[in-house]
Amino acid sequence: MSLPAVSVVIVSRHRPQALLRCLTGVAQLDYAPLEVVVVGCPQAERTVATRPDAGQIKVVPYDTANISAARNLGVAHAAGEIVAFLDDDAVPEPLWLRHLVQPFAQPDVVAAGGTVLGRNGISLQWGSSSVDASGESHPLSLDSDAPVALSPVQGRAIRTEGTNMAFRREVLADIGGFDPAFHYFLDETDLNMRIAAQGHEVAHVPLAVVHHGFAASALRLPDRAPRDLFEIGASKAVFLRKHCPKSLQPAAWKRFEKEQRLRCLRHMQTGALTPDDVVRLMRRLRAGYVEGQGRRLDRLPPIPRAAHGFRPFQAAPDAPRFILSGWAWHRRALAARAASLVGSGAIVSVYRFSPSALFHHVRFRSAGYWEQAGGLFGRSVRTGRLFRAVRLKTRVRQEAARVAPVRGADSGV
Repeated sequence: MSLPAVSVVIVSRHRPQALLRCLTGVAQLDYAPLEVVVVGCPQAERTVATRPDAGQIKVVPYDTANISAARNLGVAHAAGEIVAFLDDDAVPEPLWLRHLVQPFAQPDVVAAGGTVLGRNGISLQWGSSSVDASGESHPLSLDSDAPVALSPVQGRAIRTEGTNMAFRREVLADIGGFDPAFHYFLDETDLNMRIAAQGHEVAHVPLAVVHHGFAASALRLPDRAPRDLFEIGASKAVFLRKHCPKSLQPAAWKRFEKEQRLRCLRHMQTGALTPDDVVRLMRRLRAGYVEGQGRRLDRLPPIPRAAHGFRPFQAAPDAPRFILSGWAWHRRALAARAASLVGSGAIVSVYRFSPSALFHHVRFRSAGYWEQAGGLFGRSVRTGRLFRAVRLKTRVRQEAARVAPVRGADSGV
């Protein structure tokens, strides 16, 4: 059975190293037919040009801080039946698209979202949730790793996260894509609400896994502390105007303002922000809210079909998988061996442990291999036991089995 053609859209602005790592991960996707569309600033254009597969990537120049407009440009150049989205500071697991597109076999499903893992590469950052008319999320409890198609309920939508979502291009284009009034924040949530208003089903796909690093940007520091809250305030105002009953908007704004203040105070406790920073940020949040009250809410025109045809990107369907393992002091040798295998076209997982109970973390290295490091006796999944007595080979087998559903089974050690 043939798979649907997928266009992966990546918006990138002033983060060339993150984009390079993202594209290296995309090049290991076990999927075809696939095309890649990068919408980016001059730095992004230069980054793509350095890659040996540059000729296979559609590059769309854009250097304005408006992620909705940038994504719409990506959709306009996407020729696939399905359009999937990644952030430039994210890396997908190799089987991401195979899992993510599976629900589109059901004709009533128009969108799908997967699991997003946080900085340690193991803990959940975002899972399945719904969103209400005030923009507040509500977790959904799913008891299986199987994809599930969800129907919207009155006043709520099924939420997808911007760094791990896919849509039928025809439906996305017909409703005008993303609303450019959302320069940043709640852009995909607004889209979710508009899809829900049409009664469409949205699937959650637990095994469609993306690792999201929260790279630094003009809006946040590397530790996720905010640099500026103006656009967040403006987008909240636009969202409430579009979706929330007018009588409920003041209370919704007050709740949001309180949440943002508590967020800033938590970062102040860690030393990332000063008291003056908190005052400045809250002032910018309120200024953004005022500005957002006056933003134009235009009718969104349909996005035209791509002027140029589908441009196949050669990823890594059916690539061999290899597992390397050893102790912490074998780091250099393991890295060299992993890079060599990646260069030959393999997908490589490295397990590097110390004789301790340190917690584990997972990284996708710039050389193109996955690395899990920590204590032999320590936790990987954070709900697991604090200490487990186990041999090195046994622990490697256990951890390889844990990620096999999203990375694929190994074909050699």
